[in-house]
Amino acid sequence: MAIVDFPELKALLIRGGRLMALDVGSKTIGVAASDALRMLATPLMTIKRSKLAADLATLADLAKKHEIKALAIGLPLNMDGTEGPRCQSIRQFAANITAHAPPLLAALPVVLQDERMSTAAVTRGMIDDYDMSRAKRAERVDAAAAAWILESALARLR
Repeated sequence: MAIVDFPELKALLIRGGRLMALDVGSKTIGVAASDALRMLATPLMTIKRSKLAADLATLADLAKKHEIKALAIGLPLNMDGTEGPRCQSIRQFAANITAHAPPLLAALPVVLQDERMSTAAVTRGMIDDYDMSRAKRAERVDAAAAAWILESALARLR
């Protein structure tokens, strides 16, 4: 499909469909999925980035397995709300999903969700709430950031 805004996404989604969120970085992609009622966001995994085709195939497999109806991709806006160079690469990744992903993934509507402070908030929570070591945080922070992005997107859809 294409990039849509939240009102369009709300109109496209049938009642009760799962969303998947992506925290796309240069080395990893954090992935989270909602429940069917779109009330909860759960971190799924962190994908170590490789070639685009392999990354998109992995995401397509996850979308099929979890019966995903739409994607929310974190958009790393600057603190003042403007877009920096990192936003361009995220927009290109979203365009690549539409143009190059397997059909099941390419057909999903994509919404871009402001992700300012997602990784910082998640990391702070892991330290404060769970006293998690740096090594364990590194393994889980991207998927947890994707869950944070998804929670924000779900709140906007309500």
